[in-house]
Amino acid sequence: MKQRIAIDMDDVMADTHAKFIKLYLEGEMPRYTLNELKEKSFHELFDENEYKVLSERVYELGFFRDIPVMEGAKDVIADLMQKYDIFIASAAQEFPNSLRDKWEWLQEHFPAISWRNYIFMGDKSVLNTAYLIDDMPRNLHTFQGEGLLFDALHNQEDTQFRRVKSWQEIASILL
Repeated sequence: MKQRIAIDMDDVMADTHAKFIKLYLEGEMPRYTLNELKEKSFHELFDENEYKVLSERVYELGFFRDIPVMEGAKDVIADLMQKYDIFIASAAQEFPNSLRDKWEWLQEHFPAISWRNYIFMGDKSVLNTAYLIDDMPRNLHTFQGEGLLFDALHNQEDTQFRRVKSWQEIASILL
């Protein structure tokens, strides 16, 4: 039996930050440049009201449907599937409109992963896999296997978990 890996979607497989940048720059009066938005998290740049307006977009139907695929994810996940059983573990319950969007996104971009391996959940502590690749330290705190923290602007302060900066780095660790 192969070892199992659970992989988060947002900011791991799907470049959700890039989607937020796009929405912000298309907005009424952006005051930050693309470079600034790639160097600092929205928490650092925006006041509470600005952040709230942008972050509430995740509740809209269709928000999760057209997020770009994270660079390297397709190739590395295809290689991982040769050695591991892959499960997609997304905290989609927090955003009820995201369920269909995420399902369709996975079908389009990762058709080799069976729908039987999609886990749309609220609490990732129930996962029983050898590894969890996630960008949110809170999900790794309660995980029983080895957590790999996918590098993101919003998790730079965390030093508790093994950080991976790219899908190529994940390949070098797990393959």
